[in-house]
Amino acid sequence: MALWYDEVYNGSLRFGAKTIRTLFVGESPYQKVSVFETEALGKALMIDDLWMCAEGDEKTYHEMIAHTAMTTAKKSERVLIIGGGDGGTAREVLSYAHVKHVDMVEIDGMVVEACQKYLPEIGTAWDDPRLNVVIGDGIAWVNRQDLDPYDVILVDGSDPVGPAVGLFNLDFYKACNDRLSADGILVTQAESPRLFQDVHVALIKTLEEVFPVVSPYYQTIMIYAGGLWAWVYATKGTKHTEINDALMTFAEQRTEHYNRDIHLGAFATPNYIKRLLKA
Repeated sequence: MALWYDEVYNGSLRFGAKTIRTLFVGESPYQKVSVFETEALGKALMIDDLWMCAEGDEKTYHEMIAHTAMTTAKKSERVLIIGGGDGGTAREVLSYAHVKHVDMVEIDGMVVEACQKYLPEIGTAWDDPRLNVVIGDGIAWVNRQDLDPYDVILVDGSDPVGPAVGLFNLDFYKACNDRLSADGILVTQAESPRLFQDVHVALIKTLEEVFPVVSPYYQTIMIYAGGLWAWVYATKGTKHTEINDALMTFAEQRTEHYNRDIHLGAFATPNYIKRLLKA
């Protein structure tokens, strides 16, 4: 009999994958961390029984969170990733030769260790000398006053429960704004616009209290509950349409999903979100 692992949302929806074997299950001080080998999507990471990424589906997510900022930033030599323990976002950022330094601050060392051991196909940049992995609290990190400004900050956290709750509040984003350079860009994952509709809209409105330019964008991620997923692009002035042609050409030569048309199209906001933002 086949073994299936399911993510269950609110007792009414589920997403499951047929599993070949369990590779790792552990309880950190923060959460349950699991790695499974699935039949359809290869090896996959779950946090607290919620799907985080899978080999066969991860590039869409990691390309969308990284390249929207990297192809529009006026400068992107210093990058901060908060979360991102699977290593996929760091991989995309470090594909750009001009990047000089990346701090990746992940609160749960067990996530990093499990992904390095069992999902090395996703995190392929762990040995890049430009990457500084910090096991620590990203909220505390952005509140430090001794950091040089970052050109890009990518918030690649999990859902707003447990250790990730603080990544969705006003004080956190004010601190991120303080850590950004004059032309800096912040991109944060912003949940399912349908299943986490209230959280998604509240996040956009919170960012609008901090940044003059705030633009949500969307793409389908198969493994995530609800299918459609969201991010928010927030800046001190740069618009998502200000694409650097050379950087976009570079990105398109190596990405599996992301390109110029997808970049521009992803920022089309569904009407039900537009109406809620006006309410």
